[in-house]
Amino acid sequence: MFRLEQKRTKYTSAYSMLELIFHSAVRNIRKSHGNAVWGLVLSIIHSLIMVMVMLTLANVLGMKRAAVRGDFMLYTMSGVFMYMTHSKTLQAVAKADGPTSAMMKHSPMNVIVAISAAALGALYQQTLSAGVILFFYHSMITEITIDQPIQMMGMFLLAWASGIGVGMIFKAATPWAPDFFGLLTMIYARANMIASGKMFLANMMSTTLLSWFNWNPLFHIIDQARGFIFLNYSPHFSSIQYPVIVTLILVMIGLMGEYYTRAYASVSWGARG
Repeated sequence: MFRLEQKRTKYTSAYSMLELIFHSAVRNIRKSHGNAVWGLVLSIIHSLIMVMVMLTLANVLGMKRAAVRGDFMLYTMSGVFMYMTHSKTLQAVAKADGPTSAMMKHSPMNVIVAISAAALGALYQQTLSAGVILFFYHSMITEITIDQPIQMMGMFLLAWASGIGVGMIFKAATPWAPDFFGLLTMIYARANMIASGKMFLANMMSTTLLSWFNWNPLFHIIDQARGFIFLNYSPHFSSIQYPVIVTLILVMIGLMGEYYTRAYASVSWGARG
């Protein structure tokens, strides 16, 4: 009947929060497919199909001449993996449980935990996909060398973080017009297949063409990542600072939007007449 509440320190509270995020992330991964292992296999297949499509497109359009000196397959995979990480993360965050979700009825659960779990789940799936594909390509086809792997991984995480920032914007806006912003999220993800410029090198683009891509932080991330992957490429028309600043701004706006939406959230938003 009575329960003794133990005083929790900030360390135990932080541990409990991290544990909750971990279990929520596992739940997000498992709910994408009934069989968890098969769901991860499908994620790998999806990334592999994207690599094959972009490789075929490059061969048909003769893009190899404009590529960096080095392994063209690695060049293609570097763009695809960054794009997939950004795109899958923003979609996962945008669809994370909101303030009117049934999960929020459980007291330890909150929106920040839901967003963190969705983002970590997407990062796990995309890291696994990229790692498996690179491993088999390196061991079965040809050996690959990454010039600066730590810095390259930093760009991979920046692509993930920028996906969180964009996803939080869409997540905060979606409850106000679910159909419209749901469609807009999908359009943004599809448009980034071209707008990310993953099949182009900034150093080899004209000033006019560069202006069409320079606004996109993902374009800067992919170009900088290739500078760290390939010894013979040094990016001159992209920067790391720009996507970092844009990501921080998007996250702050997303947090403010989420707070405002949560203040006016109502279960009647999801009702149907």
